[in-house]
Amino acid sequence: MRIQENVPLAPLTTIGIGGPARYFTRVSSVDEVREAIDWAKRNSQPLFVMAGGSNLLIADEGFRGLVLQIDLRGIVVESEDEFATVRIAAAEEWDAFVTMAVEKSWAGIECLSGIPGSVGATPIQNVGAYGQEVSETVIGVEVLERTTGLVRTLTNDQCRFGYRSSLFKTEQRDRYIVLSVTFRLKIGGDASVRYPELKRYLEDRTESDLDLRSVRNAVIAVRKRKGMVIDPSDPDTRSDGSFFMNPIITRPDFEMFKMKAPEAPNFPAADGTVKLSAAWLIERAGFNKGFVHGNVGLSSKHTLALINRGGGTAREVVELVRMIQQRVREMFGVDIHPEPNFIGFDY
Repeated sequence: MRIQENVPLAPLTTIGIGGPARYFTRVSSVDEVREAIDWAKRNSQPLFVMAGGSNLLIADEGFRGLVLQIDLRGIVVESEDEFATVRIAAAEEWDAFVTMAVEKSWAGIECLSGIPGSVGATPIQNVGAYGQEVSETVIGVEVLERTTGLVRTLTNDQCRFGYRSSLFKTEQRDRYIVLSVTFRLKIGGDASVRYPELKRYLEDRTESDLDLRSVRNAVIAVRKRKGMVIDPSDPDTRSDGSFFMNPIITRPDFEMFKMKAPEAPNFPAADGTVKLSAAWLIERAGFNKGFVHGNVGLSSKHTLALINRGGGTAREVVELVRMIQQRVREMFGVDIHPEPNFIGFDY
């Protein structure tokens, strides 16, 4: 294991913001993960485990500890019958795995095409898009427990998946390091087309053969229209993707909300709650596509994406986030929350 000092972190993120790591190491084996944890303990350094850099905002001062970047690789097809059971190492690129699944006619993750980042991050966020979530197909998450160094596999139920959440992000966020994820995908299964926007896109193009490949292509096309597929030539893709989660409110709160905004789009959620559109709330609060705040702003293609316009800072992002949150709260009485992780500072 090699420890480097003062390593720039901004180039390792999709938004291109953040100061350096005081210490940095990239590890490619479980033993090296343990070694890095032990090094941080011996040297009294806080530890941050970094994956693909696609869902985080790093402080302008950087991280004053050890940044551990996981580089575990490998894909193992454990069984193929009615379903394909596939174990993917944490550092494998997520969209490369989706491509592989589509090419092999393994259904279950085709609507998650075009999402940047690594496989290991997907259960942490319970990544979802266009009507699918990884929690629908994850059957096991192999983890290393930081305090003991022991490796265990958590079942789907033990991961406590929720909307863009899991136990890795909530009550036990600093307990485990994800090493690999095992998925169960339907061989020869039908493509999933549940999301209204995706349905409209396919209907407009009179797509009759909704196989996995056509749905994947449609998802990527829709994402590109919103600047949600990384493209170095498109400044709108220098972002963390959708920065705000759609708020979920109780039925009584929704009845009060309807009095203020009867025309607002809404969707039924779990346990009788109601999901609102964060994009709709943000736009109606006066923050349109292309809104500028210093060197950051909103994408010209998608209201939910906060972008680095060039030379942006974490301070500017936080200022814009708070402006948006305050205005939405004042107008609608609804709190909207960021999805990315904030590293090196409290938010």
